[in-house]
Amino acid sequence: MTRKILILLISFSLLLSGCSEGTAEKQTAAATGSEISSTETAQSGESTLKESSSAFSVEKAGSDSLVVYFSLAGEQYGVGEISKGNTAIVADKIAEKTGADTFEIVPVNNYPADLQSLFDVAAKEQDENARPDYIGDVENWDQYKTVYIGYPLWYDDMPMIVYHFLEDHDFTEKTVYPFDTSGGQGLLGTVDTIRSICAGADVKDGLTVRGSVAQNNPAETEKAVDNWLKKNGILP
Repeated sequence: MTRKILILLISFSLLLSGCSEGTAEKQTAAATGSEISSTETAQSGESTLKESSSAFSVEKAGSDSLVVYFSLAGEQYGVGEISKGNTAIVADKIAEKTGADTFEIVPVNNYPADLQSLFDVAAKEQDENARPDYIGDVENWDQYKTVYIGYPLWYDDMPMIVYHFLEDHDFTEKTVYPFDTSGGQGLLGTVDTIRSICAGADVKDGLTVRGSVAQNNPAETEKAVDNWLKKNGILP
């Protein structure tokens, strides 16, 4: 009887040992799998970032004209929460009318979506004379003879990220047409600023469209774009 009990105890002990080893192996495998999964996820994330970065390039229509613009959605002055930026709407209309290629200046670091925080960041960038980075760039820059440059008016000036783009590129012998959207202030001194930055370019008089008009009155926006393009001899 005692011998049977002893045999049972030994068998039970071996069984427990086997279970423990099996659990340990499973835990090791699970941990290894977790590391692999994390690595794959990281690699996938890096790949996605590279793919998304490469996506910020020129939308081509095979033109020698280019519409470059910076625009923000979210909460914006005078128009509330919007899904497409005021300047983007005007830029698309210019591209539609002229057949120009387009390039959107997209910031590396997103701007705040709420208006007050955006005001604070914009003011800080102006105070520091900052040059925020943007994603991607214009391929075959030299092929473009005409460049339309668009921006919202922030504190009576272009956003500093637009300064960065202008300073990054050689505008010699190009014709430049500025346009902006604002709460009604117009272009103010931004056209002269562009003339001073874009040495060697022929910078024409600009177009200004109220943000509220761009958002809420497509017919008036189209009319303003048409009149401006006709005035400059781009449309008949």
